[in-house]
Amino acid sequence: MARIAGVDIPDNRRIELGLTMIYGIGPTAASKILKQVRLEGNPKIGDIEDSQLQQIREIVDQDHTVEGDLRREVNMNIRRLIDIGTYRGVRHRTGLPVRGQRTKTNARGRKGGKRTIANKKKVIKK
Repeated sequence: MARIAGVDIPDNRRIELGLTMIYGIGPTAASKILKQVRLEGNPKIGDIEDSQLQQIREIVDQDHTVEGDLRREVNMNIRRLIDIGTYRGVRHRTGLPVRGQRTKTNARGRKGGKRTIANKKKVIKK
């Protein structure tokens, strides 16, 4: 297993897909990193030389904010929005969608499971 930015990546995984297992590196960033290292053909991680793996580690450490630092930065940005009381901060605090999605019918993933409201008992008039 290769360890890059504190994440273990299995040897049988292709390098481009394996880099996306690191929080903060997506497919585009992974392909740019591989171009910098001059890796051709998307080999498996077990087939890469140690020198190339070391180059990948250095590029990720120097040029990209990943894992713990990125998570901390994102959480601090959300905390700042909540503290200054912006609309987005209020939406974060109440657990509702932040980016303008409709909430009348959808947003179940953000609001949680469906809460059933009991029906009123029917009163029979004579």
